[in-house]
Amino acid sequence: MIRAIVEEARPKQWAKNVLVFAAPAAAHVIHHGDEVTRSLLLFLAFCLVSSGTYYWNDLLDVEVDRLHPTKRLRPIARRAIPTAAARFIGTALIVVGLGLATAVRWQAGAVVAGYVLLTLSYSVVWKHVAVIDLVAVAGGFVLRAIAGAVAADVPMSTWFLLCTSFASLFIVTGKRYAELRELGEDAALSRATLEAYSLTFLRSVLNISVGAALVTYCIWAFDTTQSTHSPYPFYELSIVPMLCALLRYTLVIEQGHGAAPEDIFAADRTLQVLGVLWVMVFGLGVYLR
Repeated sequence: MIRAIVEEARPKQWAKNVLVFAAPAAAHVIHHGDEVTRSLLLFLAFCLVSSGTYYWNDLLDVEVDRLHPTKRLRPIARRAIPTAAARFIGTALIVVGLGLATAVRWQAGAVVAGYVLLTLSYSVVWKHVAVIDLVAVAGGFVLRAIAGAVAADVPMSTWFLLCTSFASLFIVTGKRYAELRELGEDAALSRATLEAYSLTFLRSVLNISVGAALVTYCIWAFDTTQSTHSPYPFYELSIVPMLCALLRYTLVIEQGHGAAPEDIFAADRTLQVLGVLWVMVFGLGVYLR
């Protein structure tokens, strides 16, 4: 049962929580002792609360998941974890995670509480409302980035916030697009809103969101260079690997993948190389001023 408990927590999804380090890194404080400690604790808090919300999401969707070709293999759906135990574990993870985030800074705790409310309300209401479901999931990514800035007590650029918002919408829409292509007529059995979507509509949202993400990133890069008075063009140069990564991910989606973004990032070597290049170039911009 212990293996099932860990599996239900979905540790692969914890990679999403690295967004809490984005604002402290961009603000050039991630290497400071206090800031890195707070960021690491906040990362752990998000891992706990996100796992707790996964428990509750699967509890609420257990009957539907049992009709899905892959979700039926989740521990709660296949009855590897008793319902009562799943409720207790899910609640405990959320409570401990909220307490840890609040201990970092009460403002960070408030943002994490907002994330929990958004995620749980998504599981109950918003996942059944077309378009709102996309925005709600993307909002979870944005709240991670905001919490990171709040925990480290650093300012967050409006352009950074917009870029994160549009990039998150791009990833979420790509997931829906891939699900619709993969499941076809049976898509609505897995996710109610897929019945309202068409491939044409989702492709339009993909085009809008990826374009907006790139434009806002470009503005953020140039604005950051000006605000930091950096003599080097590393922020601007970071646009190149960012553009390539967005285009690469778009190609992956068009090839019929994208239903599990975490698996794509873990398996696509090109995306991994582009990610490393971006970190290197952007890091030079942050530390060579």
